[in-house]
Amino acid sequence: IGASIWNFVTYALLHADLSHIGFNILWFLPFGSAVARRFGPLRFFLFMAVTAVAGAAAHLLTHEGEVAPMIGASAAVSGAMAAAIRFAFARGSFLSFRRRDADADTAAQVPALPLWRSLQNPRVLGFLAVWFGINIIFGMGSIAIGAPQSIAWQAHIGGFAAGLLLFSLFDPVARDNGEPMRAPADASDRG
Repeated sequence: IGASIWNFVTYALLHADLSHIGFNILWFLPFGSAVARRFGPLRFFLFMAVTAVAGAAAHLLTHEGEVAPMIGASAAVSGAMAAAIRFAFARGSFLSFRRRDADADTAAQVPALPLWRSLQNPRVLGFLAVWFGINIIFGMGSIAIGAPQSIAWQAHIGGFAAGLLLFSLFDPVARDNGEPMRAPADASDRG
């Protein structure tokens, strides 16, 4: 049992073919890089492992007794996408219309919105609708036409939920408490 516990993480390192890894990289680059800049390497690695485990658990719960393996990093990538929406749409961040500067490191360090405020942001809600819609269409679409299910959409949702809910445990940046942000006091203002 000791070695098999690692399967909940290492499955994410395997991919079926170049298109499989290519699609994961396509989504990982914008979202994963922003989260990595924000968390730093150790927190980011742990976060990705936790979201991979959450994706594996969600898939296992919905496919109990099946012997077909699940592979691919998409659960962890989905977790990174969910983490990114906690700060990506905040003022000054990389998806903000009011970005203060062009430096990606600075844009990744804006205070994150609390989860409840994130879920009130129309752009976040639009992103969630599109993301869940795509996963449901691909997941249910294969069932509707009788094709074998090749996309582990339950793992995507498990990784996404973990990324959204566990973001604050990994985030080293101070959170936005709802108050307007003030510029730091200049040394000349102190008299």
